[in-house]
Amino acid sequence: MRGSFGALLWRVVLAALLVCVVGLLPWLAHTDPALTVLKARAMEREATPEVLDAVRRQLGLGEGPLRLLGEWLAGLPSGDAGRSWLSGEPVLPGVVQALGVSLLLTGAALVVAVVTAGLVCARTLRDGARRRLEGRRAGGTVTAVLAALPEFLTASVLATVVGVQLGWLPALGWYGPRWTVLPALALGLPAGAVLGRLLADLLPGAFAEPWATAAAARGLGGWRIARMALRRCVPALLPNAGLFVVGLTGGAVAVEQVFDIPGLGRTTLQAALAQDLPVLQAGTLALLLLGAAATALAHLTAHLLTGPALRDGMVPSLHRRPPNARRVLPIAYGLLLLAVVGLGLPRDPLVLDTAERLQAPSPSHPFGTDSLGRDVLARVAHGAFDTLALALAVSVVALGAGVLLGLLPRLSGPLVDTVNAVPPVLGALLVTAVAGRGAATPALAVAVVAWAPLAAHTSALLRHERAAPHITASRAFGAGPLYLLRRELLPAVVPPVVRHALLRLPGVALALASLTFLGLGAQPPSPEWGLLLAENQPYAERAPWAVLAPAAVLALLGALAVSSAGGWRGRRGVTEEVR
Repeated sequence: MRGSFGALLWRVVLAALLVCVVGLLPWLAHTDPALTVLKARAMEREATPEVLDAVRRQLGLGEGPLRLLGEWLAGLPSGDAGRSWLSGEPVLPGVVQALGVSLLLTGAALVVAVVTAGLVCARTLRDGARRRLEGRRAGGTVTAVLAALPEFLTASVLATVVGVQLGWLPALGWYGPRWTVLPALALGLPAGAVLGRLLADLLPGAFAEPWATAAAARGLGGWRIARMALRRCVPALLPNAGLFVVGLTGGAVAVEQVFDIPGLGRTTLQAALAQDLPVLQAGTLALLLLGAAATALAHLTAHLLTGPALRDGMVPSLHRRPPNARRVLPIAYGLLLLAVVGLGLPRDPLVLDTAERLQAPSPSHPFGTDSLGRDVLARVAHGAFDTLALALAVSVVALGAGVLLGLLPRLSGPLVDTVNAVPPVLGALLVTAVAGRGAATPALAVAVVAWAPLAAHTSALLRHERAAPHITASRAFGAGPLYLLRRELLPAVVPPVVRHALLRLPGVALALASLTFLGLGAQPPSPEWGLLLAENQPYAERAPWAVLAPAAVLALLGALAVSSAGGWRGRRGVTEEVR
């Protein structure tokens, strides 16, 4: 009881601290909120001292940030979240409406994610039902690519191909069910593929447990055993599923921007850019409350599914040596990526030729040209080194922090929920306000949020591994905490978390580059991959190759990362193989 109260108090303190930091954002960033609000209201109006003083008096900026924050907090119990500094309208109705849009989009995306996860692990369920998992090789190139694609990239490709080129579904706006399909696919496909891959990683361990063998010996149908195995594995993934729900709502800023959807993430981002503090604070608070509700529901569902077995230390470990991976696949993907980079490096990525604007792929320009006549292949190749090196460094830092904090769930649990509720772009603004602009700012901003899913995964695996009977038996024989951690817990937890981190590597690469939208990352004429997508998105209808070329290279990076992850077994996997 005392631990639950302490965790609740820790969550409340973190949420209050985040809301206060958001309320102090302009002053932390040493910017003039009056000037920012004036430019957001009317770009053409001259910012004279008299005009700025009038804005300050209207907004009450002369009273100081702490007074403004206190007044905003005092109005919350009565349902008053203040008035927008831009429109002058009450904040709460607009935030509630945006939250409703995001929840509707999240619901549709969850349906897509569940269906996708089912399709991804369908082969494992089928082979397990037929008792044919032994010796099966890991595959799934298509699902590997899909799992590695970030939402912004999926949204760009769907909007370009399905919405613009084929014209099957609307690619802009929010007016009815048909406008929901593409955004839901953009959000749900990558999330469902990641969950499906994580679930497929656990299922072989469930099918290898004694109950499955006994059930098959008694004549139970294979698909009934498969359903029981699925139920056995779901509790270990529910904490990650809760994070996905929050991420779909708060982290869908890029998707909402691409499809022009008035959701909560986009509303919060626009308020952050315009420094409309009442809207920004209300949006952040809504995201935090949603994150707390989703996390609590996920933990409650996991508790109901496992019952007292987790508490009594009677949950067998699901850790098993992963199936043999096709080692030729990562080699082939790596060689193909190197070939693309090698062909493009001799070309100059900065040469302008306006006579060759938006040219289709040809022998002289294999990936076509962009809106300024620059060779897309050259820009993709020259942007590879900075993009991949920085993404790999951030992924390593996120993996280390995720594992270390995941081993301390009472400390990291509330912190994970709070961090995950913040859209990455808002996190980037907060990091910039505290650390300032610089070359390391994008990497720091992404690293601040990239560790949270890995920590949640580590904590969930650790919780179930500690409840395994062999751990209880080891304690009875006198094994100490350090021995159990080094010889039993870490070898079981680290390999699947490393595979999870590799699964997210391409998303980290694009998250770093997507910060260019805020002026925090690479600036033109840099050939960073995310910047290539952002620059060429307006020309997707006339020159789809300018968007699809960097998208294809990112998909190739995803295939390389995930296929390499499938071959990483960890220390225990090697030991079991020798035995």
